[in-house]
Amino acid sequence: MSAPMPSPQVSALLKKGVAIPASPLSLDENGRFAPRHQRALYRYYAEAGAGGIAVGVHTTQFEIRAPAIGLFKPLLELAAAEIDALSQKHARPIIKIAGVCGKTAQAEDEARLASALGYDAGLLSLGALKDASEEELFAHCFAISKIIPLVGFYLQPAVGGRFLPSSFWRRFCSIENVVGIKIAPFNRYQTLDVVRALADSGREEEIALYTGNDDNIIMDLLTPFCVNTSEGSKTIRIKGGLLGQWSVWTKTAVTLLNEIHTIIESGSSVPFEMISRGAALTDANAAVFDAVHQFAGCIAGINEVLRRQGLLRSARCLNPREVLSAGQAAELDLVARDYPWLTDDGFVRSHLDEWLKED
Repeated sequence: MSAPMPSPQVSALLKKGVAIPASPLSLDENGRFAPRHQRALYRYYAEAGAGGIAVGVHTTQFEIRAPAIGLFKPLLELAAAEIDALSQKHARPIIKIAGVCGKTAQAEDEARLASALGYDAGLLSLGALKDASEEELFAHCFAISKIIPLVGFYLQPAVGGRFLPSSFWRRFCSIENVVGIKIAPFNRYQTLDVVRALADSGREEEIALYTGNDDNIIMDLLTPFCVNTSEGSKTIRIKGGLLGQWSVWTKTAVTLLNEIHTIIESGSSVPFEMISRGAALTDANAAVFDAVHQFAGCIAGINEVLRRQGLLRSARCLNPREVLSAGQAAELDLVARDYPWLTDDGFVRSHLDEWLKED
């Protein structure tokens, strides 16, 4: 038996498509967990209009699960309580997604914790099963689906993922309570593999595709993917974003997604200006994610943007080797200067004191 599906309100939001930041971890200057700024971060996302928040994912740092660090459970507890309070304050559901990773026993334990805390779905990473066969991967996913609704996660190999063929995604889509797939291989061919698998599965009305391709966000969201299937031609769309890039400048991300939805719903031609903004956003992501150094500074880059805004106390990561790469800080300066429409510094400044208040 599969786990219960999310509430109708949450399911409707997922299918419509929302902006879901992949939450960073708040540490102080000494590398200790800083819960005050962690709560402020969630308040920022809610006030910016994010439709959900993903916690315990790659951007949060997989090291939170290490016994010596022990932050996975405390963080999920804090996030669940804060997001529930924010949903009540803003009178709208904010989707709670928990990262679930590791081999089957670990993933089952993480899914049970997330389910007990009221998370709506688990974002299932398969990075720990690099040598598993397709049959073993499917069995693993099916086991976790009995505990919590699933959002599949195609994570790029450069940061811990593995290649997953279209045949795997076709089987994954057959799992009853799969509610979404985050496509994040940073690869156009592999993105198309997932799109085709969903079209072939016949479940395109039930499973929402979300871009995690931080290097191609706007074009992913604008593109109508036309796929020929045994049932005829289908048009598949990526509905929203579950992104590390959208954990920064989130107010702009929400506005951007709403503009794209309006363009699609109106049936009008895509403005060239929107395509130009897509290129600019990719350029900005190169700085934030440290593409020139094969993403070595991607988490530190996210944290640095938020530190500069005052939302985090420091840009520190749990792994002391994860720091800004040489020249990355200057690249962040450059994209903030060149694309002022992208940042939301003024919005953050006007609310920061309120978000940092202790209850």
